[in-house]
Amino acid sequence: MNKKGSGLPPRRKTIGDYRDMLDLPHPVSKRHPPMSRESRAAQFSPFASLKGYEELIEEGARHTEEEFSREDRDAFFD
Repeated sequence: MNKKGSGLPPRRKTIGDYRDMLDLPHPVSKRHPPMSRESRAAQFSPFASLKGYEELIEEGARHTEEEFSREDRDAFFD
């Protein structure tokens, strides 16, 4: 391992640095029971951080399309 201030770049870690840990058993908590697959999946599911934002965007898009359609119609039939 390089010492700080030696002027050499730090050595990159390789899988060999962790070889002693690769075959260790997975730790199991004595305090907390294992989480169900459903509960675990719920942690990673998307959520609506801005309630109503999606509807607001869709409403704005609808108004824009209506206005654009009206302008196209007017320009086409003039």
